[in-house]
Amino acid sequence: MNADRTLIVVPTYNERENVGALIAQLLQVAPDADVLLVDDNSPDGTLAAAEQLFGTNPRFSSLRRTGSRGIGRSLWDGYRVAVERGYSRVAQLDADFSHDPNMLPAMINATRDADVVIGSRYCRGGRVANWPWHRRLLSRFANKYVARVAGVTVRDSTSGFRCWTRRALECLLKIGVTSEGYAFQVETVFRAQQEGLRIVEIPITFTDRRAGHSKMSGKVIFESMLKPWLLRLGK
Repeated sequence: MNADRTLIVVPTYNERENVGALIAQLLQVAPDADVLLVDDNSPDGTLAAAEQLFGTNPRFSSLRRTGSRGIGRSLWDGYRVAVERGYSRVAQLDADFSHDPNMLPAMINATRDADVVIGSRYCRGGRVANWPWHRRLLSRFANKYVARVAGVTVRDSTSGFRCWTRRALECLLKIGVTSEGYAFQVETVFRAQQEGLRIVEIPITFTDRRAGHSKMSGKVIFESMLKPWLLRLGK
């Protein structure tokens, strides 16, 4: 058992340029947490690079996924590992430094009074830095779209910077989630809201990635547009 410890789940695909510095910072800023790298079989050697740097550190572990890729699939596998290993909570963040690791202690602490904590760009005090106007517009539209169609009440339902209590994870794992890509963020917060879990948002500053390339694709965008309607219709 890992009583009152947090597992930080980092899903990766071709993040070799970022992963070393990120994991080092995570281990430093969250001393009561361990790090699980869930890699989607990156051809750039992300997992090998991380294991070379941190493979002997007892606070680091890794999981190589095979088969169909998707951030949702990676996070789901991370959730299962966290519950199986007895962690009290899971934190999740992107590997590209768009989410500030220094915010993790505040998010972990916020789970004392909440089941789900979302690092939010759009609650009071949150903001987006160095994004072009069209990406800001698309992101805001996506969140308003989800709120209107699916009835999600949080202001940043598409955020991937989150912390879940074990209770919330067990609830999600029991219900099941079908989304594979970025729609996974929307579906999980929708399910949490449906189950009456307490969700809070804390403000973050979101910045564009330091290195590497976005994983957004036409398939991912289509799923993200369709999923709110399927949730609304109960499918």
